[in-house]
Amino acid sequence: MDTLAEEASKSGMENIAISSSSGNGQSSGCRRCVSLGKFLAGRLVEIGVSHAFAVPGDFNLTLLDELLTNTDLKMIWTTNELNAGYAADGFCRRQGVGAAVVTYGVGGLSLINAVAGCYSEDLPVILISGGPNSNDFAANHTIHHTIGLPDLGEQYRAFKEFTCAAVVIQHLSEAHHQIDYAISEALRRQKPAYIEVCCNLAGLTDPSFIDPPIPFAINISHTNEQSLKAAVDAAVQVLDKSIKPVLLAGPRLRPRGRREAFLELAKALQCGVATTADGKGIFPEDDEQYIGYYWGGISSEGTCETVEAADVVIAIGCVWTDYSTMGYSLLLQPTKVISVGPDRVTVKGGETFGCIDCEVGTVHLPGTSMAVIAASEKQLGGLIVVHAHCIRTALPMWPIAEPCVI
Repeated sequence: MDTLAEEASKSGMENIAISSSSGNGQSSGCRRCVSLGKFLAGRLVEIGVSHAFAVPGDFNLTLLDELLTNTDLKMIWTTNELNAGYAADGFCRRQGVGAAVVTYGVGGLSLINAVAGCYSEDLPVILISGGPNSNDFAANHTIHHTIGLPDLGEQYRAFKEFTCAAVVIQHLSEAHHQIDYAISEALRRQKPAYIEVCCNLAGLTDPSFIDPPIPFAINISHTNEQSLKAAVDAAVQVLDKSIKPVLLAGPRLRPRGRREAFLELAKALQCGVATTADGKGIFPEDDEQYIGYYWGGISSEGTCETVEAADVVIAIGCVWTDYSTMGYSLLLQPTKVISVGPDRVTVKGGETFGCIDCEVGTVHLPGTSMAVIAASEKQLGGLIVVHAHCIRTALPMWPIAEPCVI
């Protein structure tokens, strides 16, 4: 490792200045080469990660030293990797993106349960692990803190099952692309991504790692505008004829930006709003439009009757599991539901419109937050449904008997 670093130093790579030109041919300034770790730290800060949660270990020590050189990235040390994962989960719920840094083998495998939770909750957490020396992969070496086999890809394969993108950086020339690819996928799909950095590469420089970097920017939305317009038109036609619609909020509304768009839609419609059991808390429970949580026979008082008696239920971000449906016992008919999911819209169990990206932008990257919701609110205009319809259905109209005292 020292030899490689010395050779890089002798070659003067860390001092290379790259002059870039703007479109008018004038120089926009000089950039200097930095290490892989410093480049990764800069990317994390760019997308909104101000704090990373970490556990040091011998495979990530150099990487952590490089990350710590960025004063805009604070490292929060945790007692174990599972704690780091859950802390990054909570940070992501608040900030829109999170990060955890662990060591290889014993560290990474301890993190996986938290990663699976991030995947199920649509949380773009960047998971960074130190890795074995890049020379060990082809040398058939057995490494400590592993399961005792010379196969060094088991952690990568494990994380691949619970992330939207997983990369192992074994070559400096590929690192820039791999880092940007993993981060882009996490932001675009709102899922965790895994980046493994070989321990002998974290402190080395490459001409592709420049400071300041070209600003990170991607187009979060990949929506087919024709499909979006057709979905909105179909939904509006149904709502125009409805008398007592109900909004139903599910857990897929939790990622940053979606909840805000849902609240705007609820305000525009002025109809009753319920949540599924696993979506509880998404809509303010002290709001006059809130009618309770919908959970079959154990719903809030009157909520099950209200939802199932509605002529249209706009179900947004709902996940119909055995838990949320009370063992698939709900009586809600698909023919009364406008279902808005992460990538498609189904109207009353019939017409389905795909290629509609309902993901959100990140802290710094503006995007279309729940495209269908936003477009619906704009097109609905003056469609205001009297909330009293839902209130009248939800509240018992008979006197409640006093309990008997014996």
